[in-house]
Amino acid sequence: MGKTLPHAGKYSVVTGASTGIGFELAKNCAMDGMEILVVADEPEIENAAVQLRSLGAAKVEALQADLSNEEGVDELVAATKGRTIEHLIANAGRGLGKAFLDQDWMDARHVVNTNITGTIYLLHRLAPRMRDAGGGRILITGSIAGFMPGSYQAVYNGTKAFLDSFSFALREEIRDSGVTVTCLMPGATETEFFERAGMMDTKIGQEKKMDPAEVARQGYDAMLAGAGEVITGWQNKMRAAVARVLPAGQLAKQHTKEAAPGTAKQ
Repeated sequence: MGKTLPHAGKYSVVTGASTGIGFELAKNCAMDGMEILVVADEPEIENAAVQLRSLGAAKVEALQADLSNEEGVDELVAATKGRTIEHLIANAGRGLGKAFLDQDWMDARHVVNTNITGTIYLLHRLAPRMRDAGGGRILITGSIAGFMPGSYQAVYNGTKAFLDSFSFALREEIRDSGVTVTCLMPGATETEFFERAGMMDTKIGQEKKMDPAEVARQGYDAMLAGAGEVITGWQNKMRAAVARVLPAGQLAKQHTKEAAPGTAKQ
């Protein structure tokens, strides 16, 4: 007899699912036999859907939409066709390196709009449906970056500080609804993030990172368990603990050593 899949057929929405952690989260959903709507702002989401269909998913739909604006989120909401959502995985995000004053403003705004505005608008649209149904799991991808001032990643770290905080607040507000909120807080992970953020000339861009499959597995398991948070990897747990006690100024100086342009050569 085959393995029983307790989540088979359940409907899950995964954003930022074309590559990296988001794709790996969607893979976990697929291997548990779920029906999945995967969303990203790039055409690669169609290729991701093809791979997910081969992994045992009951059904996979793909949507290319820009989740940095309300129109893109509205496209996603329309694509769910009013269905009951068991798992809402809000993973879409963008990074940006270099000093804030040297960044292009439109790039910086895109990070804020994707990581914060798009994420909380998505939750505002879909989480009430889950609450009304009396159950479900929400996973928000935050970061340990939210624990420290991100010199040379100032906007990105600021957005992750917002998401880390927001996830715990939302969890408390709906704690009696049957819906749980989990914050996934990874550290540096082996994805396209640093290349897209223009950080390949930095120390953190070149250092060894966690496997996105392992990060996703830990986040997925924590979500299903209804846990409030998961910090992936013992090194990241240690960094998070240190960040909670060191002065902010000292943390900013340490971050410069990792994220300032040219630090890869030092």
